Amino acid sequence: MPDWEKRFRAPRVSLPEWAEDAPDRALFVSNATGTYELYAWDRATGAQRQVTDRPNGTTDGVLTPDGEAVWWFSDTDGDEFGVWMRQPFGGGEDVPAVPGLEPSYPAGLAIGRDARSTAVVGRSTDEDGSTIHLVRDGGAPAVVYRHRESAGVGDLSRDGTLLAIEHTEHGDAMHSALRVLRLGGGPGEPLALATVAELDDTRGGEEELGLAVMGFSPVEGDTRLLIGHQRRGRWEPMVWDVADGSQTELPIELPGDVSAEWYPDGSGLLVAHSFEARSELWRYDLAAGTLARVDTPAGTVSGATARPDGTVEYLWSSAAVPPQVRSTTGEVVLDAPGMKAPGSVPVEDVWVDGPGGRVHALVQRPEGEGPFPTVFEIHGGPTWHDSDAFAAGPAAWVDHGYAVVRVNYRGSTGYGREWTDALKHRVGLIELEDIGAVREWAVSSGLADPRRIVLSGGSWGGYLTLLGLGTQPDAWSLGLAAVPVADYVTAYHDEMEGLKAMDRTLLGGTPEEVPERFAASSPLTYVEAVTAPVYISAGVNDPRCPIRQVDNYVDRLVAREHPHEVYRYDAGHGSLVVEERIKQVRLELDFAARYLPA
Repeated sequence: MPDWEKRFRAPRVSLPEWAEDAPDRALFVSNATGTYELYAWDRATGAQRQVTDRPNGTTDGVLTPDGEAVWWFSDTDGDEFGVWMRQPFGGGEDVPAVPGLEPSYPAGLAIGRDARSTAVVGRSTDEDGSTIHLVRDGGAPAVVYRHRESAGVGDLSRDGTLLAIEHTEHGDAMHSALRVLRLGGGPGEPLALATVAELDDTRGGEEELGLAVMGFSPVEGDTRLLIGHQRRGRWEPMVWDVADGSQTELPIELPGDVSAEWYPDGSGLLVAHSFEARSELWRYDLAAGTLARVDTPAGTVSGATARPDGTVEYLWSSAAVPPQVRSTTGEVVLDAPGMKAPGSVPVEDVWVDGPGGRVHALVQRPEGEGPFPTVFEIHGGPTWHDSDAFAAGPAAWVDHGYAVVRVNYRGSTGYGREWTDALKHRVGLIELEDIGAVREWAVSSGLADPRRIVLSGGSWGGYLTLLGLGTQPDAWSLGLAAVPVADYVTAYHDEMEGLKAMDRTLLGGTPEEVPERFAASSPLTYVEAVTAPVYISAGVNDPRCPIRQVDNYVDRLVAREHPHEVYRYDAGHGSLVVEERIKQVRLELDFAARYLPA
């Protein structure tokens, strides 16, 4: 078996989530059976068991705070439209967690630690927009929030009386405002709702600053809410006491984006710092106002949690080293049995002058001397970023003699708010300017063979691939687009409701209101200019990049008799089945081998 296949097949585990009031009970995701599923782990006894078993896999699940049950989201073949199910921690029958709620797209979930068994469920549908439902004492769900624009559950206070909501009633889906509701009414009494506090940094759309809920204090009776804000040009944490309205901005002077979560005793914050494609951890002492480094290796921390004893567990990897769940004790916390994934080559950092500023790219080189056939692997999001983290896909291309270049274009996170927000209104075109600048560097530096450069990506990266093939036809030798936006107008009308709100924000309206912007940003507009062979893979149940708009683009390629191949598979926005992932990489490798010049 070649190394690239071993990287996909080797069993992996996620960072375990532990129950707040039963910390020896944990939940994690693993591909041990060949499909990504949820697993329950009793850390006191070491016993592990598989919670879910579905043909297309399951990754969305949470433990109740008492550790007695697992809630997991049940959709249909990856369409992300479904209901929450509940299963006892020790095993047993799956039952609807909230009887009476119809299927929807999920929009957050919070399960209370209070005696009234409070749960709050966020939902999104085309008909209702965003709704948030409260369930107490096993009763019928009651609507506590409803709006046409996107919104979601933030967090519940420990006593179950305060609910924080992220909403975009102002119409800007990229920058949320916050509202805190008091959930009144005793047992047997009608629900009483009252707004306790509001916080809106969008300021009428003038500055477009966002807010995010990070969590209520874990201390009983404490009304402090940890939130993220962008007031200094990046994401960083702040403590907001929703009872007296005080806001305490924290002097965490680290470059890049900063997020945080509470230590279990409320005395400090576990700070995650992301900067220039790498991340690290710190402890912030709230009383002393001091930062202390949490020792982690260079690379990327994909998730971290502070345990009740003060230790920190984290999921770490680098481009060269596969993921590991580690502890600050020095131990490996959780290690999947079986074959271990082979490593890969490290990344090199490259900075290129682009039209909007310096562009950061990560480069992996195969053995030998360049110039190499080169794959530009473009990340999705767009509000995401490539990092010095292990990725089986790029490693497969390196194994086959390709250089791999990943670009953190404008729209990416980790480089400040202005960089992330820059793509509005010229969606797609801004990103491709940055990618094009890095391509010029790759050729001029001797890394890339200009006759053999592949533009590739999934989701937003797949969208940029198709758009780049049409708007920069002389730059690319081949295109590989996975689950892409191909026809932006049809995609808008068919996609899930939350993404419609995002597209209205990015482009300034609906296709009917700003048709020229949708046309300028749609790959379908430029399909006649495409000269490179095109490979497209798409999930037939995808709610994010729906299949009909992909078919519209393919029909135009067929009409032109343009070289292309399409692979449709029975899943949603990507697959959770290992063999399916391997098949898709093999098909891309084969397409490139057949169509790139020797």
